[in-house]
Amino acid sequence: MAQLLSVPARSVAAVRRDGQRKAVLTVFGTRPEAIKLAPVIHQLEKRRESLRTINVASGQHLELLHPFVEMFGIRVDKNLQLMTTNQTPAELCARIVPELEIIVENEDPDLILVQGDTATALAGAMVGQRCGVPVGHVEAGLRSGNVMSPYPEELNRRLITRLATYHFAATLRNRETLVSEGIPEARIFLTGNPVVDALQMVLRIPGRQRKPTWFSKVAGRRYIVLTTHRRESFGQLLADNLEVLCRFVGNHSDVSLIFAVHPNPNVSGPARKICAGQSRVIIVPPLNYRDFIQVLSNSWLVVSDSGGIQEEVPSLGKPLLILRENTERAECIEAGMARLVGRSPETLMSMLEEAYKPGSWAESVRAVPNPFGNGDSGERIAQCLTMLLETPLTQ
Repeated sequence: MAQLLSVPARSVAAVRRDGQRKAVLTVFGTRPEAIKLAPVIHQLEKRRESLRTINVASGQHLELLHPFVEMFGIRVDKNLQLMTTNQTPAELCARIVPELEIIVENEDPDLILVQGDTATALAGAMVGQRCGVPVGHVEAGLRSGNVMSPYPEELNRRLITRLATYHFAATLRNRETLVSEGIPEARIFLTGNPVVDALQMVLRIPGRQRKPTWFSKVAGRRYIVLTTHRRESFGQLLADNLEVLCRFVGNHSDVSLIFAVHPNPNVSGPARKICAGQSRVIIVPPLNYRDFIQVLSNSWLVVSDSGGIQEEVPSLGKPLLILRENTERAECIEAGMARLVGRSPETLMSMLEEAYKPGSWAESVRAVPNPFGNGDSGERIAQCLTMLLETPLTQ
C-alpha cells in the first residue's frame, strides 16, 4: 500500500471556545457501516476528555445491525428505527433527513461523520450541508466508473463527495480520484480502511471460538464461501450463478459451498429453490461478524458481489471471485487477490475450474501485502478529526 500521510500530533485539547467539549455525531445504519466505523468510534471515545461523541443508528438494517453493534461495543445514543418493509433507499433517505435534523438541532455537533455510500450516509451528509455542520466522509473516493453499477451506491458516494467537508480516503487511488474531481488536496486524508482494524479486533477477541454445528458438514473438504446481495445480481443472473456453483461442487467431491444467505427474498427465494437437496451446499443465515470471519479464514475460495469482502480477503489471504462487471476497489485485483467475473455464468464456471487446478493463482494470494492498510486507520481518522476540530480548514 502507498505510504499513508502522517497526521501531526496535537497537545491542545479540541474544545469549544466556551470550554465545552467539541462534539462528533456519527451516523450509521447498516452492518458495513457499523463494522468500519467501530474502530473510529473507539478511538474517538478515548478522547472523551476533549471530545463528546453522539452515535445515531438509522435502523437501515434492522435485525442485522444489532449483533454487530453489540459485538464491537458501540454505544447507540439514538436509534431512529426508520426501516419498513419494501422501503426504497430513496424513501429511507427522505425519512432520515428530518429526524436527523432534529437531533442536530438538539445536540449542536461540531462535525457529522458518515461512512461509505448508503442511504444513511447520504442523509447524514445532506443534513450536515443543510444545517451548516461540517461533514467527514470515511471511505471517500471509491468509484466504479459507472453511475448505475452498483446502484444507488455509486451515485450516493459521488453525491456525498460534493456534500462533504473532509474526505478520509483509504488508498492512494481513492485520493487521486478525489483530486481529479476538484476536491482540494488539503481536505483529503489518506488513512487506510478501518475495516482492517475491525477485522483485527475480531481476531483478537479472547477465547476459543465455537464452530457452528453445520461446520462439520464441510470438514475435510475445500469449501467456497458465497455471498450475493446486490440488486444488479437479482433475477436470472443470480439463478444462473447458483446453478453454476452447485454444478461445480457436484463435479468435485472434495469441494463444498457455504452460502450465507441475505434475508432479502430476492436472494433467499432462489437459494431455497436451486440449492435445496444439494448435500455439499450448506445454506446458512447471516452470520455474526466473528463467525463470518472464522468461516472466511478457513475457506478455500470466496465468491461474492460484496464490496466489503473485497477489503476483508487481503487481511485473510483468501482468493476472491467478484460477481460484478466492475469494482470500485481495483486495488484488490491489482494486488492479485481477486478476479472479476462479470455477468457471465460461463465465465464463472471457467474461473472456478481455473482456481481448482494445482498451482493456480488462488494458491499464491496469502503472501500478497494488504492494499487497504495496516490496522491503524481508526487512530489516523480520529487524529485527523481532533486536528480539524481544533483548527478547521478555511479553504
